[in-house]
Amino acid sequence: MTLTALGAGLLWFGWFGFNAGSELAADGIAGSAFLVTNTSAATAAMAWMGAEWLAEGKPTLLGIASGAVAGLVAITPAAGFVSVGSSLIIGFGAGVLGFLFVAKLKHKLGYDDSLDAFGVHGMCGIWGALATGLFANPAVNSAGTGLFYGNPKQVWIQVLSILGTVVYSAVATLIVIAVTRLLTGRLRIDKDSEIEGLDSAFHGERGFEIQG
Repeated sequence: MTLTALGAGLLWFGWFGFNAGSELAADGIAGSAFLVTNTSAATAAMAWMGAEWLAEGKPTLLGIASGAVAGLVAITPAAGFVSVGSSLIIGFGAGVLGFLFVAKLKHKLGYDDSLDAFGVHGMCGIWGALATGLFANPAVNSAGTGLFYGNPKQVWIQVLSILGTVVYSAVATLIVIAVTRLLTGRLRIDKDSEIEGLDSAFHGERGFEIQG
């Protein structure tokens, strides 16, 4: 958990460069992107923690870290286009949505996602893209205007972009699966190696033991 918390902190810090740096200028839009990135991540971390607390009876550090990443994912399409108030809504939605998919729906649907890429990155990314169409504020960035600021067409544009991304990802994944099966003859390792871990079973990596 120590390394998990450290990794989440590094992601959080690095995300500022990712979102604010995408402006390629030190201006007001970059500053706004920086700010809403932080508020969304913080709100999502608290929302995931709260949802976990209500559902499971106790919060966890893993849940807080996962929530922060969910908030970072969701705000990425909207960074530089939405206000702080909207980023709070986006972050809250990401925290609750991420928790529901990771802790509840994944087990009910039975799909295999050990890294929770679909629950955190997939669903929260979709939510963030849709939220951009809702909350894009021309007062923040004149290049974008969302539904709540008089441009309902932006929602449809966001939906089309999401559908296009889903189709592209599905086709690309099927190609990767086909090539992997052709080269290796299988798509999954045996159960014992999976339990042992690929680092040990396939790559010969070993941990360190502290003596004394």
